[in-house]
Amino acid sequence: MSKKNTQKETPVTLPQKVYNFCAKKKLILGVVIAVCVILLAGIIIRGVHLAIEFKGGTLITYTYQGEINENEVGSAIKEIVGSNVVVRKGESLDSGGKQITISFVSNEGLTADRQTELDTALKEKFADNSLELYDSNDVSPSSGREFLLKCFIAVLFAAFIVIIYIAIRFRNIGGWSAGVCSIFALCMDILVAFTTTIVCGFDIDSNIVAVILTILGYSINNTIVIYDRIRENRKLMPKATLNELINVSCTQSLTRSIRTSVTTIGTMLIVTIVVLVKGYTSLLSFSVPLMFGLISGTFSSLFVAPVTWSWWKGKQAKKNK
Repeated sequence: MSKKNTQKETPVTLPQKVYNFCAKKKLILGVVIAVCVILLAGIIIRGVHLAIEFKGGTLITYTYQGEINENEVGSAIKEIVGSNVVVRKGESLDSGGKQITISFVSNEGLTADRQTELDTALKEKFADNSLELYDSNDVSPSSGREFLLKCFIAVLFAAFIVIIYIAIRFRNIGGWSAGVCSIFALCMDILVAFTTTIVCGFDIDSNIVAVILTILGYSINNTIVIYDRIRENRKLMPKATLNELINVSCTQSLTRSIRTSVTTIGTMLIVTIVVLVKGYTSLLSFSVPLMFGLISGTFSSLFVAPVTWSWWKGKQAKKNK
């Protein structure tokens, strides 16, 4: 038998073991339900805390020397402003000196009299720390709502572009349905990141927007790799059913997805550890939700998007019959 004939009879080399991804519909449903339950429990127990850039408030930064207690600073300011105060330590990027950042909700903004009262109270209580005002900013509630709306529009626009791109690129295998299912998988990844933020008690701030946009790119890239593999196998396995194509394609991409995920998630884990050791806790609201979102992105690209797409196409086939 010639080499040419052999290639015609065996157009594609299947993996030694093909995993049945399409049989995991109950697993996917169970994971989605579990995430929703954890989110509701987190909202009830922890509550939802919006940062001042979303709900308006005041942000003040002081330079200081020596050691200072964040809780004592928060208690001293709370007595004056009458609202919850968030205090974080840090370092100046310019001089490398120590800084302490104070944020609290303030609908009226920080007047000159209120600023003087805060300065006097802090400098008297922490006289040994040589406190000096470095920066002071007010964020109005209307500006916060406008920023939140812009972030929401940006995410919706990105999702719309993704659907159009997948619909055009994979039009030969049902592009529109594949695009919608990829967005459904992306919604699950965002839900996981948001749930992590709530459960950990982080504020909903600009970091969560950066997390969502990062996850969007990562998850969609993984999903497109799976779809591209399905499209290639469609040419090599013209008689195969969609479920067979999905199972073979996901199995072929499994090793690649795991290696990529271990590298990316491992990097974020190292970042989280360094942040904890160095005390830059403000970055935890970025690294921790992103880490869990990336884990979800790996799962959704292999299970949620292709399996949901298989279910959709199966329903369409029964309806057409």
